[in-house]
Amino acid sequence: MNQPVFEVVGVTKAFGERVLLDGANLQVYQGETLAIIGESGSGKSVFLKMLAGLVPVDAGDVLYKGRRLADMDRVAMDRLHREVGYVFQNDALFDSMTVSENIGYSLKEHTKKSDEEIRERALVCLDMVNLRRTAIDDFPSGLSGGMRKRVALARAIAIEPEVILYDEPTQGLDPQNITNIAAMIAELQHSLKVTSVVVTHDMRTAFGIANRIAMLYETRFPFIATPEELMHASAVPVREFIDDAMEEIRELFAHEAQPPA
Repeated sequence: MNQPVFEVVGVTKAFGERVLLDGANLQVYQGETLAIIGESGSGKSVFLKMLAGLVPVDAGDVLYKGRRLADMDRVAMDRLHREVGYVFQNDALFDSMTVSENIGYSLKEHTKKSDEEIRERALVCLDMVNLRRTAIDDFPSGLSGGMRKRVALARAIAIEPEVILYDEPTQGLDPQNITNIAAMIAELQHSLKVTSVVVTHDMRTAFGIANRIAMLYETRFPFIATPEELMHASAVPVREFIDDAMEEIRELFAHEAQPPA
């Protein structure tokens, strides 16, 4: 393996009496796609936010390129946010901004590019996520769920990050859009040569795009393996989670396949 981009060492995080992480350890290696799976409410999204420095740890350390996030000053943290793109759960687009303004938000914050340069970069990013250029001046409220996800992806890659963190990128989408977004994540990984961490409840996405899969279970990551290894794992928690997730996928596809009334 290459050197880790992120190292999570003995991290603990709780909200009141609710303990999400307790002594969790994990490494994310340069150039890989790591999927994080686990039950709803287990702390996956909070964990991802800790990688990005958006949520502080209670104990332990998160390191980015060997440096503790807790030691970073504002300049170092700004550099991290330039190098790490983030696709938020439910896309988190600004409804008062156009597609162009949403995509260019980080460029406006972290670079000295002109409005014209930012708009041109937004157009390039729309091409990269296979979204029509004519959407550039649309507002998010006029877009479909799949299109909003693509705009969120375009926003994450606009600043040319080294790492992309995805929080449930296919949540709420129909099977066809799930397939499309998963394929797009894989294509961006290949074309941009980035490191990707994908929090997902969708096992098709996890098995289809990841080099490794880490399962968050009872506040830690006891199961970390390749997709093939995880599929054949005998540990009861892994088998139960995979079987339940695959049954949900079968039910979703069966519902989508039903003819309209």
